[in-house]
Amino acid sequence: MDSTNLFADYRRWQTFQRQDKLQREHTAALRKLADSGAMASRVTEAYRSMADKGAKENACYRTLFERKRDNGESLACEGWLFVRRVLAEGGTTRVRATLLESFTLEDGAIEPGSKPASKVTLEIFDEILVKRSMTMGCRIDRHDQPQDIRFVTFLDSVRGDLAKLMKQ
Repeated sequence: MDSTNLFADYRRWQTFQRQDKLQREHTAALRKLADSGAMASRVTEAYRSMADKGAKENACYRTLFERKRDNGESLACEGWLFVRRVLAEGGTTRVRATLLESFTLEDGAIEPGSKPASKVTLEIFDEILVKRSMTMGCRIDRHDQPQDIRFVTFLDSVRGDLAKLMKQ
C-alpha cells in the first residue's frame, strides 16, 4: 500500500473516531439535560443570556445537534452558534441565530470560514420524555430545516473570534 492511500485511510479513520466521540458527547448532553428537568422557560433564559453576551462580546457558543439523513438515521454534527435574538410569541419561543458548522461526517473537520455561515431559526419547546417514565423535558429543533434536531448549546464553550464570519 502506498503512503498516499495509507494517509487517506488514516484521515478517514480519524474522521470516524471524531464522529463517534461527538455522538457519545451529544447523547450524554441530552441525557444530562433530561435529568436536570430543565423546562423550555429555563432554557429560553439561557439563550437570552447568550444573545446578550453575543451582542456585547461577540460570543459564539459551541453547539451539537443531530442531522437526519434520507435513510432515517441521524448523526451528530458540531458547530458554533451566534445567538442574535430570542422571540417569544403566542406560546412559541424561537431563537434567531447564525450557525457556523465545524464538523459533519461528510466534510470532516471544517475550518472556520471555509464554508459560509447559515442563518437559522431554532424552536424551544417542552416535550414528554416517554423513555424516562413520563417526565417533562425540553427540546430545541431547527424550525427552518427540520432535519436538524436536538440542539445542545454549551454555555461554557465560548469563542469571540468567530463573529466576523457570522456577520458576512
